[in-house]
Amino acid sequence: MRLVLSWLREFVDVKASAEEIAEKIGLRGFEVASIEALDGGDAVIDFEITANRPDCLSVLGLAREVATAYDLPLARPSTAAGAAVRLASIPTGTSDRLKVTIDDADLCPRFAAALAEVTVGTSPGWMAARLLAAGVRPISSIVDITNYVNLELGQPMHAYDLARLAGPELRARRAKPGEHVTTLDDVERTLEPEMLVIADRDRAQGIAGVMGGAASEVSAATTMVAFESAYFKPASVRRTSKRVGLKTEASSRFERGADVNGQVVALQRAIALMEQIGAGRPVGAIIDCYPQPRGPKTIHLRRARLALVLGIAVPDEDVVRILRGLGLEAAPAGDGWDAVAPTFRVDLLREADLIEEVGRHYGFDKLEATFPVATQPAPPPDPRVPRDRLVRRVLTAAGCSEAVTFGFIEAKAAELFVSASDEGTPGAFDRLVRIANPLSAKFDTLRPSLLPGLVDAVAHNRRHGRRDVRLFEIGTRFSPDGETRGAAVAWTGGGAGEHWSGGSREVDFFDVKGIVEQLCDALMVPIRFAPVRLPFLVAGQSASLALAEGAQKGAVVGIAGQVTPAIADARGLPRQDRVFAAELNLDALARALVQASDAARPLPRHPQVVRDLSIVVADALPAETIRGTILAAGRDLPAPLVASGFFDRYQGKGVPDGAVSLSIRLTFQAADRTLTDAEVQKSVETILAALVERHAAVQR
Repeated sequence: MRLVLSWLREFVDVKASAEEIAEKIGLRGFEVASIEALDGGDAVIDFEITANRPDCLSVLGLAREVATAYDLPLARPSTAAGAAVRLASIPTGTSDRLKVTIDDADLCPRFAAALAEVTVGTSPGWMAARLLAAGVRPISSIVDITNYVNLELGQPMHAYDLARLAGPELRARRAKPGEHVTTLDDVERTLEPEMLVIADRDRAQGIAGVMGGAASEVSAATTMVAFESAYFKPASVRRTSKRVGLKTEASSRFERGADVNGQVVALQRAIALMEQIGAGRPVGAIIDCYPQPRGPKTIHLRRARLALVLGIAVPDEDVVRILRGLGLEAAPAGDGWDAVAPTFRVDLLREADLIEEVGRHYGFDKLEATFPVATQPAPPPDPRVPRDRLVRRVLTAAGCSEAVTFGFIEAKAAELFVSASDEGTPGAFDRLVRIANPLSAKFDTLRPSLLPGLVDAVAHNRRHGRRDVRLFEIGTRFSPDGETRGAAVAWTGGGAGEHWSGGSREVDFFDVKGIVEQLCDALMVPIRFAPVRLPFLVAGQSASLALAEGAQKGAVVGIAGQVTPAIADARGLPRQDRVFAAELNLDALARALVQASDAARPLPRHPQVVRDLSIVVADALPAETIRGTILAAGRDLPAPLVASGFFDRYQGKGVPDGAVSLSIRLTFQAADRTLTDAEVQKSVETILAALVERHAAVQR
């Protein structure tokens, strides 16, 4: 709201400078966007008005705040002679020259109108200058009057050329199916039945609360106008404004909530201005259609509650001064006051609202800094907080940078990764959570997975010249069954940093697999990998993560693999890039936590024995399957198996096609004795026999 200083001083005789006023009102909850100096010592203060204070989208509303802040009288609009802001003294009644009808009192509780004979011309310099300073372009004397009243009193108005109205009549009704109207911006718009329009006898003449129609626009040839001043239901205007794609000065006020008792005053002010600049004279009475009048709301404010919430006792005279200065009636009532909130203060609904008003103008800087009394012990911390902190530390240590992406994504991006939401169970999640009122098509779906946003973040970094991108995110995923917490990684570029001693290599599946294993080790959850086919991951370069122990053994808790080139290309990544990603369900991992013993164990006293074993198996056989066979066979051996691992993989001369040679290192150790060669040899033979039996392995 651009407040012109000279305009403000017509309502309140404040001598302070624009900078001093901006500082004082800024401390009372109104952010100051800018201060602009004008010629002649005038200035404009641009305030950011919050959505709950539509009354301050006017000079009068801000003047009321300034008057209260400086404890000065407010010059209210009046019909009295010599009033600073003069209203025309015109009674309300009926007219035989214009019919006003409300068909839907829910969407339009009040509709007022007035007729005037006019001579359309240009506005005087002072009015045009104020409109320009407030950010409104002058058009003609009659249109400028309606805009002037809107800025001054916060009541949007519209002027119709009476000769262009069929009837002549103004009717507030819902639009007919398929009805069209050409608005003042010369755009033909299709209306919907739930939209409210202002119509004459035959057709719609404007979209109620948003914009008038071109068919009845005031022009230089207009000699008789009908001024409209109405109140429209905020939700209806907000919905209609969004549907038709129009955001106007009028809609921004109506959709927040105008004053249902301010329509007649606005017409009186418009007629007074019209007479003042010589643009016309009123014809007949003001027509006021108000089927169910609404009154102010009475709210009780307790003295003790005020002191408890603010932490300080505010003197009674200050409470009354503040409330009355803001336009409320305040009368003593037992343990406090009964305050009558005027209809222009749509935000005052309960006692806490009155306490806020008193606190704002008494001065929050006067409140003493006190530490709240602890009446009960602090609740235990949410276990997810230290868990997420651990995940963040592990992934950061692995060289990843944290990303934070939107929870709202576009549907086509969500559909690409839809099965990731169920950690690799294809088809288990085939429904997306759509947003009923999205801000745009880019944010119309709640993300089922962290991967869409993370892959887009990788693409963004690549487009800005980053070659090696390694990102992770911890966040919430959404499904029709609720929310789950997840962690995801996306990696492209080098698998390790460049070094002078040797060239770099590209990231591969095993790099991402290693990060996942590190994370699960830190969370103390044993997992195993298994091949999986997912539409967004490359076959043969993807795996599911399943729990290896516990009551939920075998439950899938994550996925890892290479994102398909088609998806990478569709999300804006260079064609040559290979992107590897992984995603884990942190909630499922937390439930599967294996509690480790904190007991100290002595170091082994007896030596370990290491044996290497080379076998040839089918190259399609997963290493995880071989490891499982070794561990299963090593449970009851003469020589206890304490560790096993792969240290070489070979394909080539001497190895049949379709096969691979794997070298396995087996470590044996007993806690109570030194192992003999016979015990170790028998144990190796038992493991080899199991590999031969289950996988047709051939020892090399």
